[in-house]
Amino acid sequence: MSDVIVVGAGVVGAACAYYAARAGLDVTVVDRGPVAGGTTGSGEGNLLVSDKEPGPELELAVLSNRLWRDLSSLGGFEFEAKGGLVVAETPEVREQLADLAGKQDVEHALVTGAALRDYEPHLADGLAGGVYYPQDAQVQPMLAAAALLKHGAESYGHGALRLRLGVAVTGFTRSGERVTGVRTTHGDVLGGAVINAAGTWGGEVAALAGVRLPVLPRRGFILVTEPLPEPLIRHKVYTAAYVTNVASDSAGLETSAVIEGTPAGTVLIGASRERVGFDRTTSVPVLARLAAQAVALFPALRDVRAIRSYCGFRPYCPDHLPVIGADPRAPGLYHACGHEGAGIGLAPATGHLLAQVLTGARTDLDLRPFRPDRFPSTEEVT
Repeated sequence: MSDVIVVGAGVVGAACAYYAARAGLDVTVVDRGPVAGGTTGSGEGNLLVSDKEPGPELELAVLSNRLWRDLSSLGGFEFEAKGGLVVAETPEVREQLADLAGKQDVEHALVTGAALRDYEPHLADGLAGGVYYPQDAQVQPMLAAAALLKHGAESYGHGALRLRLGVAVTGFTRSGERVTGVRTTHGDVLGGAVINAAGTWGGEVAALAGVRLPVLPRRGFILVTEPLPEPLIRHKVYTAAYVTNVASDSAGLETSAVIEGTPAGTVLIGASRERVGFDRTTSVPVLARLAAQAVALFPALRDVRAIRSYCGFRPYCPDHLPVIGADPRAPGLYHACGHEGAGIGLAPATGHLLAQVLTGARTDLDLRPFRPDRFPSTEEVT
């Protein structure tokens, strides 16, 4: 019997397992697929403070950013403290970005249009300026999840971490109202607590326990270029429209230019958002729009070939905040899901805070904005 069972071996589940094991707890991670086989494996690995409005999510992102930098010393995954550059096409948008940066109260530098090429020499002409965020960074998400599980399994304190893959959760075991473990396709796994870190499928796992979490898939595509012999893009670069799209409630298609290089020499081009269920059908019009937006921002990309594309499903909650903490409707059940496109960036803070809850420590942040029972029980979400 474990102290903690974590459902989900993506980066959020891996972080929950790592910090619980480091706190001295015995942990079992259960996943129906491989490590990082869901949303994590389809992500870019963004660790951003720049795209967050002031409030609870930004506080979570700042804490997580610090924790990621601490974790980078563990090794085993690519961590790039590259910084982020948000660009504005017009003076009006530049002023809006400057206003947001001032309210965020994080480290930043306002950049004039003339100075943009000091940061990115290959940017297009005519841009009005932007904001540079030195805290923005990037990891290779699959390697990061695997590294957290590996280091957690090496045991911190008196804890231990076991991994059970290819094991699907089908229900929960209970003693009275209290959750005491999970039922799986390979038998029951018992524990003192269960953490739902199932990402886009977090709502389905919650439903097995009889509680409602309105977590919905929000599809996004990424284009990947051929490896370039010399780095073309130094930072994570995106237009102001990205911030608007992140905060949008629309179910329809929204795209914005988001471009960054990787250590392998490829360039990742995004980003799109749309709620179409779990439809993985490749949309050529969406990919064409992403390519056009990338070329408009970096004209040199016009002569670079795209070699593949992939899509993933962000776990979207209606209020754009993740679900983190104990579920009072099902004692013994905890949630760590609904992070939308920020799950990789917010994973360490999520795991760290839940480990504090599980061990009875005072949490570094107020978890009330993320509470699982904040949604109306009968509201339909489409």
